[in-house]
Amino acid sequence: MAERYSVTGVHPLDPEERRVLERVETEGIELVRFLYADHGGVIRGKAASRSRLAERLGSGIGHTVAMMAMNMLDQLQEVEGLGPVGEVRLVPDPSTFVALPHAPGAAAMLADLREIDGSPWAACPRTFLREAVAALSEERLVAVAAFEPEFTLGRRVPGTDGEPDRLLPLDDSLCYATSGFDQAHDYAMRLVRALQAQGLRVEHYHPELGHGQQELSVRHAPAMRAADNQVIYRETVRGVAFGMSLWASLAPKPIADQAGNGAHLHISLWDPELRSNVFSDPADRYGVSATAYRFIGGLIAHLPALTALTCGSVNSFRRLAPRMWSSAYACYGMDNREAAVRICSPMRGAAEASANLEIKPSDSSANPYLSLGAVIHAGLDGIRRGLDPGEAVDVDPATLPEGSVPRLPRSLDEALDALEADDLLMNALGPLRSSAYLAVKRSEARAFAAEDVSYELFNHFRVF
Repeated sequence: MAERYSVTGVHPLDPEERRVLERVETEGIELVRFLYADHGGVIRGKAASRSRLAERLGSGIGHTVAMMAMNMLDQLQEVEGLGPVGEVRLVPDPSTFVALPHAPGAAAMLADLREIDGSPWAACPRTFLREAVAALSEERLVAVAAFEPEFTLGRRVPGTDGEPDRLLPLDDSLCYATSGFDQAHDYAMRLVRALQAQGLRVEHYHPELGHGQQELSVRHAPAMRAADNQVIYRETVRGVAFGMSLWASLAPKPIADQAGNGAHLHISLWDPELRSNVFSDPADRYGVSATAYRFIGGLIAHLPALTALTCGSVNSFRRLAPRMWSSAYACYGMDNREAAVRICSPMRGAAEASANLEIKPSDSSANPYLSLGAVIHAGLDGIRRGLDPGEAVDVDPATLPEGSVPRLPRSLDEALDALEADDLLMNALGPLRSSAYLAVKRSEARAFAAEDVSYELFNHFRVF
């Protein structure tokens, strides 16, 4: 097959598209999922059959605009421009093609939401991140990032006394304990192989503090690839578990009395050729540059609003509490795991390359494109305005006198208030995206406020 159809006619296949079609044929792929993340943080999509894939690579698959006004409970919100009238196209990015090891015969690509004429749509999350990357490039900077997710492995079991289902953890091992390795071994090995088969480079794995809690990190990548990797990671963690009659949840707090699941966001800035880490300065006491400090200044200035995008669910705020090692304060520090922004200590023998920041108020209920894009916009604002982050905090901020370090928002509603008041991030999001995001998230806050804790936990562990 030598050509494909697009919204504007017939075009020759480019090399990436040709590679996709060849793999589909040789690997016996029957369905290819076009995936996207919505404003509720849910991964959704549609699938093209092998027989129509050449056409759909160009034209995409039709999709109602209303889906970007759907919350995580599948409750459609009233947002101007996102109602029953109107359509966009799910247009896949062929460079993201992966065969799905946990779903034989299926593959996936990350998709942009585009207008019918092929132009970017104002509510597309990948477009938002692409715009943030472009803004960085104006300063001759490139963002390299990695999400560092945790998740809870267990089984979904019926609730008692009419309560919803609950997540029963696989084990009750201690943090980093070898018994945790052994009990989750079969699952962990399948997950590692599945991720690596999709091009994600696994770096570290260990059992974490919570019962059944796992942490497996993957290699950093340029910003768009890092966000795409987070989607693939989330899909694979759950898909492998389902195939083993298990349940894996990346929800921030799937079990109320256990440690929460973060997805700490690591980021550094590089020159356009990716040869020099702009965040590195060996002469500094913490090993980071003036640019890094200004980036931190931007993060600190926008942290209350950022939290609405990096911790995008009601459930997130069960995790963001003092002395939970998840950050509850708008401060930074060198290897301070109670600070919102951690300057990571350099690796011996690779000090320049390893200089990076870790944003701790971040979890997998967030849309990774909106989350990372917003972090870039906030940090870039700090660089452009030369914002001073103040002094680093080198103690647990909870031990300091009350009010000496600002608290992060304590609820999703409070974070949304901060976002709505943040001109920089609201302008970056744009009118359609910001109004839709606020409407979706406000509706989730209302819905869970009317229910009990078991309802909240159930709906978050089953969705994320």
